[in-house]
Amino acid sequence: MSKRYFTIGMAGHIDHGKTSLTKALTNVDTDRLKEEKERQISIELGFAPLYEDDELQISVVDVPGHERFIRQMIAGVAGIDLVVLVVAADEGVMPQTREHLDILGFLGICSGIIAITKIDRVEEEFIELVKDDILGELQGTVFENSPFMMVDSLSKKGIHELKDLIIQTLKEQEMRDAKGAFRLPIDQVFTVKGQGTVVRGTVYEGTVEEGQQLKVMPSGLEVRARQLQVHHQPAKQAFAGQRAAINLSGVSKDDLERGEVLVSSDHFIITNTIDVAIRVVEDLEHLVKQRTPIKCHIGTAEVMGRIVFFDRNELKEDNGEILCQLRLEEKIVTKRGDRFIVRRPSPQETIGGGWVIDPRGNKYRFGQQTIEELEKKKAGTPVERINAALYEAKSLSIEDLIKRTALDLDTLQTNLEDEQFIKISSKEYTLLSLAEVIEEDIRDRLYDYHQDNPMRTGMNKAELLQSLQKSFPRSLLEFIIENGITKGVFTRKEQFISLAAFAPHIPKNWEKRTENMLNELKNAGLKVDYFNDYIKNAGIPDSIAYELKRFLEDQGEIVLLDDQYAWYGEHFREAVQKLRDQTGEEFEVSEAKEAVELSRKYMIPFLERLDALGYTRRIENKRVWRK
Repeated sequence: MSKRYFTIGMAGHIDHGKTSLTKALTNVDTDRLKEEKERQISIELGFAPLYEDDELQISVVDVPGHERFIRQMIAGVAGIDLVVLVVAADEGVMPQTREHLDILGFLGICSGIIAITKIDRVEEEFIELVKDDILGELQGTVFENSPFMMVDSLSKKGIHELKDLIIQTLKEQEMRDAKGAFRLPIDQVFTVKGQGTVVRGTVYEGTVEEGQQLKVMPSGLEVRARQLQVHHQPAKQAFAGQRAAINLSGVSKDDLERGEVLVSSDHFIITNTIDVAIRVVEDLEHLVKQRTPIKCHIGTAEVMGRIVFFDRNELKEDNGEILCQLRLEEKIVTKRGDRFIVRRPSPQETIGGGWVIDPRGNKYRFGQQTIEELEKKKAGTPVERINAALYEAKSLSIEDLIKRTALDLDTLQTNLEDEQFIKISSKEYTLLSLAEVIEEDIRDRLYDYHQDNPMRTGMNKAELLQSLQKSFPRSLLEFIIENGITKGVFTRKEQFISLAAFAPHIPKNWEKRTENMLNELKNAGLKVDYFNDYIKNAGIPDSIAYELKRFLEDQGEIVLLDDQYAWYGEHFREAVQKLRDQTGEEFEVSEAKEAVELSRKYMIPFLERLDALGYTRRIENKRVWRK
C-alpha cells in the first residue's frame, strides 16, 4: 500500500480560533450541533478532510477547548499524528493552552506546528510578545523546536502557507502501522435512518474492510462492518491513520458507547489492572496520595480507578518518571506502549500521563523489589521486545523488527536465534507458538471441510488463505501451509489442500447405490443412456449428484463426455486405445466411427472430450494425435 493516511489535531484554549482555522483550511464547519452554534463553542469532536493526492490523505480533528470538555479533547488527540497548537494573538498562552500542551506531551505526540491566530486584531509588536510567551511555555517540551505560523482565518492570511507546511511535514513522517490487527477506539455512536448503528473513530492500527467480521471490546459483541465511509464518502477499506465511520450490523446503538474498541482479532488484552510509567505535571496543585481516586483516559475510554504506588505514599510535584499501577473499576482494551492521561475527578485537574508497561498487571508488595521488577519490565529484554513485536504484528521483516524493538541489527540477529522464533523467509520471522496455533487452526478448518465435503480432494488453497488473511499476513500463512506439507501434516494436489490422513470417499450411506449405478453404466458399454438417468435409477438424490459426478471423474471411475453422457472409465480408456491403434497420426470423424463402431450421437462428444483432455488437437476437419 503506497498511499499514507494521517490525522492531525487542532488543540488550544477555548475561543482561540481552532474551529475557524479548521474551516479556513478545509472549508468545513466542524461545529455541527445546535448547542455549539448557539454558544459558539465546540462541545463534541469535529472532523474534516484537509488534503488528498495519490500519496497522501490528511484529516483534521478539531477538539473542544473548554475545560469542561477535556474528555472529548483527550479522545480526539489520542489518535493524531501531528498537532497544530492554536494560540490567539490577542490573548496569548492561557490555562487550557498549558493543559493541552501537557496532555499532548503525555500522549507521546511530538510532531507539532504552532499557529498564532487572529493576527489582524493586534499590532505586529504584540505578536512578537505572544511568540516569546509561547516559546517560554514550550521550553523543555517536545514542541520547543516546532515551527511558528502566523495566520488569520477571516482574511486567510497565512492559511495557504500553513496548509503547505502541514503537508510537507507529514510527507516526511511515517504513518501508523497498517499491517497489524485492526483497532479503532470508538469516539462517537449514532444511528442513520435506514442504515442502523454507526460508529466513528480514528483507525489506530491495521486495516478494516467492508463486510469484515469484527468484535466490540471489552463486551465481546460480534458485529459486521456492513458499510464504510471516510469523510462521508463510501470506501471498501479504511487504513491506520484515517477517520472512519463504520455501519455495523448485529448491534444496536444502545449496546455501544464511546470508549469501547472495535477490533479484528482476539489478541488484544482486556484488563483492569495495568503496570505503568507515569510523569506528573509540573504545577500540580493538590497532593496525590496512595490509592487516590483517578480518571484514566486511554484511547477514547474514560474509566474511574485508583493509583497505586510501590515506592512512596504520596506525590505533589514533578518527581520524574514513576513506576506504579492503575487499578481500574472497568475493563479496558490496551497493550504495551499505549499512552494514557490520569486526571483527578474532584477537584478536576490533570495529574499526569504516561505509557503502559504491562497490561496484565498483578498485585505486588510495596517496596524496592517490586520497583526493580517493574524496571525490568519497562526495559524489557531483547527477547521480550522481539516477542511483543511479533505477537502484535504476527510476522515481521528484520527492518520492521529494528523499528519496533529499537534494537541494533547485531543484537536483533543474535536474539532471533532463540528457539521461540522461527524464520519464515529470507528476512521474515514469526513466533513458534503462533505458528503452532495457526497450523492447528488450519487443521481444524480442513477437518471441518472434509466432514462437510468428503468427496472433494481438499479445500481450494485460495479459499483457505482468504478465510485466514484478515487475521494473519499471507506470507506467514503460505509458510505454515508449505511447512505443514513438508512435515506430512497436509498434502497438496494441484490447487487443493487436505489433511495428510484424509482420502476422498463416498459417504457410507451412498456406497452401495453408487456401486449399483457404476455396474449399470459398465454393462451399458459405449451406447449409454443419459447419465442422470443412471443417477436417478440408483436412488441417488440431486443434493449429492453433482459432488458424486465430480468425485467419480476425479477417481477415474467415469469420464463425462458432455453434459448428457458419461462412460465407465475403463470403457473410455479402452476406446481411446482402440482409436489410437486403428488410425494414423491424423484422422477424420468417418475413420473414427469405423474404428470404434459408434454413431455420430456418441462419436462427436467423445472426440471433443479427447480434445479437451489433450489427447488430440482439431485442425479443420481432421484431428491430430498429440505426442
